[in-house]
Parts: sequence; structure tokens; C-alpha cells
Amino acid sequence: MELHKYLPLTETTYYILLSLLEPAHGYIMMQKVEELSNQTVKIAAGTMYGAIENLLKQQLITAVKSTDKRRKTYVITEKGKEVLRLDCERMKHIVQVTEKLLPTAMSGNGGTEDV
Repeated sequence: MELHKYLPLTETTYYILLSLLEPAHGYIMMQKVEELSNQTVKIAAGTMYGAIENLLKQQLITAVKSTDKRRKTYVITEKGKEVLRLDCERMKHIVQVTEKLLPTAMSGNGGTEDV
């Protein structure tokens, strides 16, 4: 199966998939994404439900049975976990290359030299 066609994930999609390592409904997913991203990613309800539809079509998440009849609950699939792993590896590589090529930027002085 060619999973690289799903990459790169958007930041929002990445956090949504992470939020579904445990079953959750849309509102919980929105809260979890904010928490995981240190409040830097906030998802509106319309955006969340559009993302859910796309992830369902791609079979990266699936709906699961829930005791709450008012809310649909979702969880990441094995395919979704593998795509998440691949994107994590891709980003690790980017960070490694950046740290290698910009070592002074990573030391805390913002890449500027002392004059």
C-alpha cells in the first residue's frame, strides 16, 4: 500500500490523528488538538467535521460504537497510525538536517554572530 501519497500531513490533520489515538468525538478532538499544540492550533467545528469526512474517506480514521447516541465517536485506524509514523519520521529528518546545517541557530542566539 502506497502511504506516501498522504504525506505531508497538514499540521491540523497531524494533530487530529494524534488526538484519535484514543476514541473521541468532535468536541473532545477539538480540545485535544488545542492541548497537544500548546493552544497554537484551534479548529472550528466546520473545519473539524470537514477533516473528519476526509479522514473517513481516506480510511485513516473510523467511527466506533459509543454509548452516547448524540455524538459520533472516532478512532485512528492502523493505516492512519502508519501514516502518522511516516510523517513523524519525515519531520524528524527535516529537524536533523536543519540542526546539522544551522547549528548556531539551534544554540539559542538565533543564528546571529556576536560582534
